[in-house]
Amino acid sequence: MTDQGIDAENTTRRGYRRVLLKLGGEMFGGGGLGVDPKVVETVSRQIAEVVASGAQIAVVIGGGNFFRGSELQQRGMDRSRADYMGMLATVMNCLALQDFLEREHHLDTRVQTAITMGQVAEAYIPRRAIRHLEKGRVVIFGAGVGMPYFSTDTAGAQRALEIGCEALLLAKGVDGVYTADPKIHPTAEMFHEITHREVLERGLKVADATAFSLCMDNRMPIIVFNLLTEGNIARAVAGERIGTLVSTPET
Repeated sequence: MTDQGIDAENTTRRGYRRVLLKLGGEMFGGGGLGVDPKVVETVSRQIAEVVASGAQIAVVIGGGNFFRGSELQQRGMDRSRADYMGMLATVMNCLALQDFLEREHHLDTRVQTAITMGQVAEAYIPRRAIRHLEKGRVVIFGAGVGMPYFSTDTAGAQRALEIGCEALLLAKGVDGVYTADPKIHPTAEMFHEITHREVLERGLKVADATAFSLCMDNRMPIIVFNLLTEGNIARAVAGERIGTLVSTPET
């Protein structure tokens, strides 16, 4: 794929049967500290639309609205300990989403965490997660991959691969992948399609390089789209042309 992907708007995308939705913790906080109920309600409503369509959806949530390990490290905290604090923060977000999905939309959900905390969540067991999805449940993964130095973007890519998802959905506060940060450069153009390799080579700030490398090596398509546009999650799952499709063509 080349720069021509900026204007490639006439290719039909297919729908997906099973997807993993990656949500940034900052989105959950509405730009502030803690959980913004309005954002969580918006997300839960859109997830309910996906479940109603018959598709299977799992979710990974970051913890940046509470703690971010790399930032705590800059203030002198041990990186490993700071990352574990970040993992615990993701679980708070998972429980908030679970509450809205079950209470407001009456959906069966399961939270699975990479760090054992049996009183609030199941342990992460891939085959059990797959079984939950097959039964129509929403599976929410917390605590990243359970190890420091790995981001929740990487957790999203790894979980998507291990449970057999057909696409990784990256929900952002912008419409897709741009040639530059559109908040800083108003003339930046959005790609409609681009390859994983091009994202890495151009240094485009979409997700961390480890997550993208995992997806590139395993040809896992990524759809980057704006979470704040109502109905976008269901549109992405249905294969409607929104945001940016990041893929690696078959060779």
